[in-house]
Amino acid sequence: MAKLSAKYEVMVVFSIAAGEDKVKELVEKFKTLIENNGTVEEVNEWGKRKLAYEIDDQTEGYYVLYTFESKPDFPAELDRVAKITDGVMRSMITVKK
Repeated sequence: MAKLSAKYEVMVVFSIAAGEDKVKELVEKFKTLIENNGTVEEVNEWGKRKLAYEIDDQTEGYYVLYTFESKPDFPAELDRVAKITDGVMRSMITVKK
């Protein structure tokens, strides 16, 4: 039998080059996207942190960890949106057990 829903975590690193307002807008955009397709359990903003290596000549990023529950097909869509959104430096989605 197919799973109806599962718990996931997604870590997103946003670029701080465009300013704090743009970062807050992106954090809210992803929260809304997840809410529209599942249930947000927690949004944990880690804030501005030093990157392990430079990405696009930037040494810092704004880290946010979203914990949510959704249908198994949604994480692929979330990953696609993260990859095409300006201001997202990196993202990684994992299944939470």
